[in-house]
Amino acid sequence: MKQGKGNIGKILLFAVIGLIVVITFWFLWEKSQPKVTLYDIVSPEMGDIENQTVATGTIEPRDEILIKPQISGIVTEVLKTAGQRVGVGEVIASVKVIPEMGSLNSAESRVRVADINQTQIQQEYDRQSTLYKSGVISKEEFEAAEANYQKAKEETSNATSALDIVRDGVTQRYAHLSNTKIRSTIAGMILDVPVKVGNSVIQANTFNDGTTIASVANMNDLIFVGTIDETEVGKIQVGMPIRIMIGAIESQQFDAALEYISPKGTSSNGAVLFQIKAAVKVPATTFIRAGYSANAQIVLQSVQNVLKVPESVVEFSGDSTFVYVLKGKAAPIGKVQLFEKKPVEIGMSNGIDVEIKNGVTLTDKLRGNEKETKK
Repeated sequence: MKQGKGNIGKILLFAVIGLIVVITFWFLWEKSQPKVTLYDIVSPEMGDIENQTVATGTIEPRDEILIKPQISGIVTEVLKTAGQRVGVGEVIASVKVIPEMGSLNSAESRVRVADINQTQIQQEYDRQSTLYKSGVISKEEFEAAEANYQKAKEETSNATSALDIVRDGVTQRYAHLSNTKIRSTIAGMILDVPVKVGNSVIQANTFNDGTTIASVANMNDLIFVGTIDETEVGKIQVGMPIRIMIGAIESQQFDAALEYISPKGTSSNGAVLFQIKAAVKVPATTFIRAGYSANAQIVLQSVQNVLKVPESVVEFSGDSTFVYVLKGKAAPIGKVQLFEKKPVEIGMSNGIDVEIKNGVTLTDKLRGNEKETKK
């Protein structure tokens, strides 16, 4: 029994050693086999190539007008809200004048003095009129008295109007031109009404811009205002077509025309940016709100209906460019692919596709990116 067990042990030992030898030889044989690298096959195609840059910015009305009061006072009525359309001269709000006490006192005093003078001159005029009718005085003396009386009446009227202006901000004579009625100076849409009833407002003067009653803009005339990097600004010019993409309106693109490039750049986070403006063509059926963020695609160069291939297919060597054309038919799976190196003449590139002017045809099959390596 012991001798039988010993024989079995020897047999197992020799079997293990044999297995190790077989695995070692298989590993060495596998390492000695040549590697087969497989590539994606790319076919040239006809198409368009555009070289473009992107500018970021916002959509704004070309002209946004700030409506300010011509007098200081308290807002007593607000007739319009943001989003409503107004015409030229349409009333937006009303302001009540808060008179200054010194000016009010002077105006009232002027009215009282004018009344006294008018009463005195009117009495003199009445006497002169009676004497003239009796033939005691000449016509010239009567006309002088009449002129003085008319002057006194005019002075009283002016003093009364001045008092009305100081106290109420308007006279009865010019009620239609009242400064207490804040009117729109343009036709358009109200974008904002920052005041409420009861707010104090001040008029624009040398030392103050004045309180804004409302901002009004023509929303049918919109522009794109954005910035472009200094490395790209030299490639664009006024009049170039632009495609506008608005983040809030993903389903539409809008055509625009570049109309302004700033002659001076501004530094932002280490980069020099130049402002650009473009007139946006908005369809009548689309409403765009002021302040939308947008991107502008500016086409710097473009070619249409040309032979193109992915730029990764082209090999660059100094001033020369090459591609690798598949020889014969496509090799069976796992077999070696044979390629022929051919010089090509390239044209415009957008970083993804490149134009092929000469060297390959539509029927050629080109070597693309490496996809796997087999033994």
